[in-house]
Amino acid sequence: MARQSLSGKVVVVTGGAQGIGAATAAALHRRGSRLVLGDLDRVRAEKTAGELGPDVVASPLDVTDTAAFTAFLDDVERTIGPIDVLINNAGIMPLSPLDEEDDTATRRLLEINVHAVVHGTREAVKRMKPRGRGHIVNVASMAGKSGFSGAATYCATKHAVVGLSEAVRLELRGTGVEVSCVMPAVVRTELASGLGEARFIKSVGPGDVAAAIVGALERPKFDVFVPKSLDLTGRITRLFPRAFGEWLVRALGGDQLLASAAHSPERAEYEGRAARSAPSIPPGGSV
Repeated sequence: MARQSLSGKVVVVTGGAQGIGAATAAALHRRGSRLVLGDLDRVRAEKTAGELGPDVVASPLDVTDTAAFTAFLDDVERTIGPIDVLINNAGIMPLSPLDEEDDTATRRLLEINVHAVVHGTREAVKRMKPRGRGHIVNVASMAGKSGFSGAATYCATKHAVVGLSEAVRLELRGTGVEVSCVMPAVVRTELASGLGEARFIKSVGPGDVAAAIVGALERPKFDVFVPKSLDLTGRITRLFPRAFGEWLVRALGGDQLLASAAHSPERAEYEGRAARSAPSIPPGGSV
């Protein structure tokens, strides 16, 4: 398949102010894409956009406010042009055992990591399908293929993103609209504060994920594992009985990778910021 040019393509990145979003924006900017960064942190988003160049637009975006999310996409299309690529990247990863997780945290995870991705994907389909072109990128995680103690609800949300992406890919078959599902290992951003290293899977940087996303846009593919070895590891593990696979993960320390960081001081700042990440969700309720 010939490499597709990204020059001039209108690309929207949610959670674009930092981490994977900012790294992906930088990689796409180098390829000439026209970028719009949506983020709850307007100040940081504007700083990131300013560092990339005067042609990059930053807009405040609370992805849990579905009406505002739709209006944001409408504004992009009205002022810049039809959206060629939507990257649903915004997400949070508060950690705790499930029995210690309060309902507000659960709802916040579901609203940001699942409902917002469903809404963004639906809006992208509505815009791209009639045009017969476009690309939707949903950022999930290797936690969307496995379970990790200390992050039960987070894993559930990423499983949902993988399932959503797989189903929508089938719905869009033959329409000209592509779907990619990005499944990285631990990414060394603020989200991974306090996490150690697993012996069998090395962590990656946001630039590694950005490079993989750009690659999937230039040569469309659905499964995007970062690093690529995650795919092979998963395939091999699934060949054995579950008890063996779980034993292997325990033996390599993977079972405690997230759980051991749940109450670490290194995560305090991130956990506090994640708790404030969806102002449209009232305590004890959802939008």
